[in-house]
Amino acid sequence: MTEAKAQPQENTNVYRDTRLQKVEDLRAMGVNPYPYNFRKTHDAVELQKKYEGLETGQETQDQVSVAGRVMSIRNSGMFIDLLDTSGRIQIFSHKDNLSEQQQEVIKLLDLGDIIGVTGLIRRTPRGELTINASDVQILCKSLQTLPEKYHGLHDVEVRYRQRYVDLIMNEETRVTLRNRFQIIQALRSYLLDHGFLEVETPMLHVIPGGAAAKPFITHHNALDMELYLRIAPELFLKRLVVGGLAERVFEVNRCFRNEGISTRHNPEFTMIELYQAFADYHDMMDLTEAIFEHVAQTVFGTTTFEYEGKEISLKRPWVRKSMTELVKDHTGVDFLAIHDLAEAQKAAQGLGVDVSQSNSWGKVVLAVFEEKVENTLVQPTHVIDLPLDISPLAKVHRDDPRLTERYESFINTWEVANAFSELTDPVDQRARLEAQVADREAGDDEAHLMDEDFITALEYGLPPTGGLGIGIDRMAMLMTGSASIRDVIAFPTMRKKA
Repeated sequence: MTEAKAQPQENTNVYRDTRLQKVEDLRAMGVNPYPYNFRKTHDAVELQKKYEGLETGQETQDQVSVAGRVMSIRNSGMFIDLLDTSGRIQIFSHKDNLSEQQQEVIKLLDLGDIIGVTGLIRRTPRGELTINASDVQILCKSLQTLPEKYHGLHDVEVRYRQRYVDLIMNEETRVTLRNRFQIIQALRSYLLDHGFLEVETPMLHVIPGGAAAKPFITHHNALDMELYLRIAPELFLKRLVVGGLAERVFEVNRCFRNEGISTRHNPEFTMIELYQAFADYHDMMDLTEAIFEHVAQTVFGTTTFEYEGKEISLKRPWVRKSMTELVKDHTGVDFLAIHDLAEAQKAAQGLGVDVSQSNSWGKVVLAVFEEKVENTLVQPTHVIDLPLDISPLAKVHRDDPRLTERYESFINTWEVANAFSELTDPVDQRARLEAQVADREAGDDEAHLMDEDFITALEYGLPPTGGLGIGIDRMAMLMTGSASIRDVIAFPTMRKKA
């Protein structure tokens, strides 16, 4: 048996011209190569399950209709492998069962064409579940050639730029992205089941806020003003809690940060951010663990994952340790015993950490943590009690005024969540933002701007509130075993082609 092979990508204009001619040939036969609909009765996998007990060589009188893409043509069209969104099924198109016109249609088929097939189910002597076609309809004539079947689409650049081709050719990509969207669905359903209200907040901000990051800037022509793409929804979500819309709110949100691109960073990314009135950061730690465990069990049926040779368990409870305690564990230096900035800088330099740009005690602690500790946090760990200097939106720690009730959760050395006992004192919040403005004027272009309306909202009264943000992309990377953030984003940001 001979099998039609997909053509190589070069000289695609020649193959496209041939396919265009076939479009005209179909029309000349009175066949519309781009019809309006098709009534299918089953998906491929649904049929595979329904007839898994059908014996080899057995035929049925069960008529079904399927639709999908032609991935293989053998014996001049007698055997066709059809791929739909669920999987594959074999089509047997014998001339004894088809009209003359349909036989001519089959002669004009190419790999990548989308067809609809009606026929009777049987299992071939070789054990393949097959549809004996009695009707074959062209549903979409493809003008582009697919990558060569035996090698597939492996060029990473092409896979990301032409994700639609990647999805057609690579089952792994289809599974990864479906899992990603099922992760979001499971996360959303968990919160809805636990009394949270899903809300929406603006993506265009007059003042960027909610996170320390460099924003994207755009211009609104009618208002003749600069606007910023959202870097975080935090300040608007808090406004909703102030207003009493609900005690528990969340948003699955797209955020934009004008920063570098790496295997863990994309300028456009997805977070889920939530706020719960009358809760603190201890409650948020419990909620973080419950969310990860629920999503893992719901989508994958397990809480244990292997990532690049490391086995990671998401099962509760997770380790909870303060940033200063972790630094002490790994370096022997107790920064809580150091109160002077110069002394802290000297201690960090003694550890080989460059803190020349760290102008506060808290920034020195953070620099040492990032260099000496962060890459050791493989198993889920809540790094708690972060310094006040790097946490402008979190409440002062009830036991140490240099710290805040804030934590970052790490898995596989990545930060995957960030949460606070939210700052509710408007006077304290103003002072913190003023300090951020001073940092910005000193050259820190990621520092917060002053948001007077947010301060006004706090003056109306924000109840004690716990807030939590989880990075969906990194969660998906971990649970799907993906090496790059681009593998779990359907259409990642790419450099413009030359």
